[in-house]
Amino acid sequence: MDNLFVLLLVGLIAGFLASKVMTGAGMGLIWDIVVGVLGAFLGGWLAGLIGIAVGGLLAEIVVAFIGAVILLFIFRALVGRGAFRRA
Repeated sequence: MDNLFVLLLVGLIAGFLASKVMTGAGMGLIWDIVVGVLGAFLGGWLAGLIGIAVGGLLAEIVVAFIGAVILLFIFRALVGRGAFRRA
């Protein structure tokens, strides 16, 4: 249960920061968490590929943030900028 809470917390922080950097605004609580959690998996996988060991909460947030930014960049490239505009 603790690991799930930490994953959601890291996802929320990383997703929110990544969406602020990429769009200038948060995307909402649920989408920030989804992007952050998926970014954590992507960032952890990429860190493992290049031989970087990730330990500690701050390092996990940084890796998740990098992964989330990559995901948002790919999403923006595939869907277009209009998907990030708010009404």
